[in-house]
Amino acid sequence: MALFDCACEATSGHARALSYETAHGTFHTPMFMPVGTSATVKGVTAGQLRDLNSQVVLANTYHLSLRPGADVVAEAGGVHRFMNYDGPMLTDSGGFQVFSLADTLKLDDDGLTFRSIYDGSKIRWTPESNMAIQEELGADIAMQLDQCTPYPAEHAFVAKAVDLSANWARRCLAAHVRPDQTLFGIVQGGMELDLRLESIRRLREIEEESLAAGGRRFGGFGIGGYSVGEDHEVMFETLGPVARACPEDR
Repeated sequence: MALFDCACEATSGHARALSYETAHGTFHTPMFMPVGTSATVKGVTAGQLRDLNSQVVLANTYHLSLRPGADVVAEAGGVHRFMNYDGPMLTDSGGFQVFSLADTLKLDDDGLTFRSIYDGSKIRWTPESNMAIQEELGADIAMQLDQCTPYPAEHAFVAKAVDLSANWARRCLAAHVRPDQTLFGIVQGGMELDLRLESIRRLREIEEESLAAGGRRFGGFGIGGYSVGEDHEVMFETLGPVARACPEDR
């Protein structure tokens, strides 16, 4: 397999087991992804993660960019060296953490402004600056900057967030250039199936335009905006159709 290739190994109905090649090895789905917010999984050493056959560790862009700083992590050799973990890693965009602090957030079409939870300083992110931060951190997989909506939320509010997330996805894909890192687009749309499917349509349209212009495609599609307060039964009303609408190879 080439870098960031994804291959289907087995199917059961609409479910599929995949293998995915990254710069730090191959991982297989389905899997549990341990959360190492500040480049450490609490109470578990890097050696224990290897012994437990952990496949991908998630680190958080929001927290690492504020403390110790993406430049410090990059100077240490990237998030893998910083954590002393040599397996595949993923950084989320930090957007969820920003939106969970809504009382300090100012959102506009170009980006977002918020205050650090550590020292109260004002921070400005755009899709482009967020990509630069994640490229400095150097995980194998980066996630686009998006707007995660709460539950419940009005249809019109969610529709606006889907539009904003799609526009930011286009800018993230154009800005992301690190060759040993891939970028995932994120499906939003709350619990509204029509908006979820519209989000997927927009993401696929964006990458088709990018490829036509000689650019890159998304390495995968993340399904965001669940587990934000809704009951599992409500989530399952849309999750199946949304998963089926995503590209089968990613």
